[in-house]
Amino acid sequence: MNIQRDGSTSNAARLLWAGFVAILATGVGFGVRGGILANWGSEFGFTASELGAITGAGLTGFCFGIIIGGLVVDRLGYGRLVVAAFALHVLSAFVTLGAAPTQEKAISYNLLYWGTFIFAVANGTLEAVANPLVVTLFPTKRAHYLNILHASWPAGLVAGGAIGWILGDHFGWHWKWQLGLFLLPTVLYGIMFYGQHMPLSSASQKGLSLRSMFHDVGLLGALVVCFLLALFFHGAVGLPQTWAYIVAGALLAGIGVLTRFSVGSLLLFVLFVTHMLVGAVELGTDGWIQNITGNILTPAEGKILFVFTSFIMFGLRFTTDFIQKRARLSPVGILCCCAMLACAGLLFTSRIETFRGAMLALVVYAFGKTFFWPTMLAVASDRFPRTGAIAISIMGGIGMMSGGMLGGPGLGYAKDRFASARLQAADPAVYAEYKVAQPSGWLFFRDVAAIDGRKLGQVQARLAAARQELSHDPQEGLSRLTPAEREVQQASIEGDRQTLRVDAVVPGVMALIYVGLLLYFRGLGGYKVIHLEDLSIADDELARNAAGEL
Repeated sequence: MNIQRDGSTSNAARLLWAGFVAILATGVGFGVRGGILANWGSEFGFTASELGAITGAGLTGFCFGIIIGGLVVDRLGYGRLVVAAFALHVLSAFVTLGAAPTQEKAISYNLLYWGTFIFAVANGTLEAVANPLVVTLFPTKRAHYLNILHASWPAGLVAGGAIGWILGDHFGWHWKWQLGLFLLPTVLYGIMFYGQHMPLSSASQKGLSLRSMFHDVGLLGALVVCFLLALFFHGAVGLPQTWAYIVAGALLAGIGVLTRFSVGSLLLFVLFVTHMLVGAVELGTDGWIQNITGNILTPAEGKILFVFTSFIMFGLRFTTDFIQKRARLSPVGILCCCAMLACAGLLFTSRIETFRGAMLALVVYAFGKTFFWPTMLAVASDRFPRTGAIAISIMGGIGMMSGGMLGGPGLGYAKDRFASARLQAADPAVYAEYKVAQPSGWLFFRDVAAIDGRKLGQVQARLAAARQELSHDPQEGLSRLTPAEREVQQASIEGDRQTLRVDAVVPGVMALIYVGLLLYFRGLGGYKVIHLEDLSIADDELARNAAGEL
């Protein structure tokens, strides 16, 4: 294979864009699903918490795909993982599209949940291929090219949002036809990867063992993963909480044995925890933002705003190298600025009243969230080259699992809690009429009798019809509802606003963490990229491994 001066292979561009299209397919599916949540709520009678759990499945499965894929990618080969991802994407379409309102609600819920989960496993498997490929192909500009690779995510969100807005709202396509369109980029990435030669990571080229790659992760890094897996085993699989933590503890012990009970790097642990917050705020919010802004304004405007902010993200992710050079910001400096902007953007969005005001608020939020995910991967890769594909695969899994188990369900629970509290305070009789029979909670938070999704959907359908008749004015449309229906809709809107305010706390905490990291690197003389060749060959573990002892 021909190696270029920058360390990349001669087919680097082909591989970069193949990975781009692969992640594009995941973004299209995610974007379409965000736009059809209201359809699922009204068609199947799901509450916001149930919809949040389904949305979360679109993220939790990713954790299994990327972590398992990251562990085996160099042994099985990138091509085999791409084939597995392709097959899983097709299977997910069959399972998800099997849901129908004529079935029992529980059957439809399981089909949508597990179809979405399988889709996420495929997505994670693909990213287990794409991320280490780009890190290896472009070792001198990892942050720049990882941001280009992940520009495909907002591009997919743009395409998915446009599908819902144009084909769903204007042409009346059923949600199944809309969702099925993600198979088009799926076929394309399969063609682009076909027959390509792919390099190994630097760690694999030097023959480092799995134990050596896991050394910096250690027990601290594994603790973050196992905590999220315990939530998954309890919430998704249905294990009793005690057993869920026992299984997760057994996995932690297994990693301890593998690493000879290495504690791991404290810095990498902090990066893992921070990326858990990234997944919760970025992916959790992305899964709900169309629904939230569409409820505050109109559904069509919510979809336009989603496409608008995703397009901003798409463009900005090509500018990382320019920003680093012109603003003289390290990757951590970029992350710190982004966290502050994301916090402000969510607070501004919670106060929107008009479409123009929403555009301004979401511009701030889009600038904030743009660089989080790929730049975090770049920092982990820059500072921990010995981990090969392991650290960035685990980090991606943590982010997605967090979005699935914390972000998506957490925002759904918040919407239910704040909206039901608002309606109960405004009119207890109306609340008693519209609430679900069975309360539900989330994590250690108290159970809430949410507003019934099917009844809320009926109110919003009447509101949509009134708005269409009255030139789409949100306030005038409310005048056509009964007093009880107005209370329900106003409670739903207030629940959305409160949810965004709580959501803004997460990037606020992230900003504090990034400030701490900036101070840490300043104490070391500044942020620097570490290459595997820079590590001392006298290091006991590396030396023993080179001698074949590990």
